[in-house]
Amino acid sequence: MSIMNQAITKGGVLENNHAQHVNSVQQGHTAGVPVVLTHGLAASLHDWDDLLPELAASGYSGYALDLLGHGESSKPLDHHDYTFDSVFDHFSAWVDSLGLTEPMILVGHSLGGGLSLHYALRYPERVRALVLVNPFYDIHQLPPILRVAFRRQLINTSLIERTPYRLFRLMVDVTSFNYSIGNKVAHVLPEHIRYQTALDYKRASSGIYNIPRSLPDLTSDLFRIQQPTLLIWGGRDQTLASDSFPRIGSLLPNVTASHTMPICGHVPHQCHPEKFNSHVMGFLDNL
Repeated sequence: MSIMNQAITKGGVLENNHAQHVNSVQQGHTAGVPVVLTHGLAASLHDWDDLLPELAASGYSGYALDLLGHGESSKPLDHHDYTFDSVFDHFSAWVDSLGLTEPMILVGHSLGGGLSLHYALRYPERVRALVLVNPFYDIHQLPPILRVAFRRQLINTSLIERTPYRLFRLMVDVTSFNYSIGNKVAHVLPEHIRYQTALDYKRASSGIYNIPRSLPDLTSDLFRIQQPTLLIWGGRDQTLASDSFPRIGSLLPNVTASHTMPICGHVPHQCHPEKFNSHVMGFLDNL
């Protein structure tokens, strides 16, 4: 897949007129150290609304994109077009289009973590460091029922496509309840995050749910990733097995720091962005 020349609009969105366009944003001086931020399945570049400004204020050049089938990026109609390889090619071509002249820092959440690991394995000379947030690197991280569901390609996804926003929002609200804060019912995720999360679910192509079934098992190659790595995960992740995060920490040879955010689930960067950003900026400052 090729990506045509892109232009920065007044709003900071990188886009082109090709059918396989990439919606992306850039914040900070373009001469700063590049930091590329990649979201997870059924999310969007808005995952990084709290981190991008901090990167820019600290002199970094932050870039974030909507992956293939997500947000405002291209959404192929054929569900066969949604594989890990096609998403990686879409991501990699976008990175090439940025014209970066120095190695980048990759920040990846969930599926974005798997893409970041894959990119570091394929192009090690282009990656300076990694920040992995609840990374998805092995299909066995999923609960058994989801592994069975993803075993076959999903062709008839009309039910997903017809699901209204309010049902996605109900799902997000229910899964973000926390009953242990002062013995009162409270939400771990702020209102604006729950709104955006449900919106991202609704506007994503239903074909994206075919991506996990083609995820390559990266565990046997992780020893080759020598870049300094920060590993962060939420201790209450209900999407990926929590014990898989210490496991990847033991498989990667250069994890210089790791942090568990015990009250958070699958999205610690949105659960407690101030604490998360502090971990990330401290890691970057020490590189």
